Amino acid sequence: MAIKAEHEIHRRRLSRNVGVGLVLAAFVVLMFGLSVVKIKSLGATQGFDHVVRPEMIETAQ
Repeated sequence: MAIKAEHEIHRRRLSRNVGVGLVLAAFVVLMFGLSVVKIKSLGATQGFDHVVRPEMIETAQ
């Protein structure tokens, strides 16, 4: 004999879990979008490794 009775707390917990899941998914999408925009706006960059390179020196014109 299977227990099929669903209490009201189960429905509330399910809706809360779905809400938290949607908020988490929205946060992940937001962070991914911001990362893509930041990477595309910077273009090709070089890291700072404590070595003077001629292409990194700004020249006055």
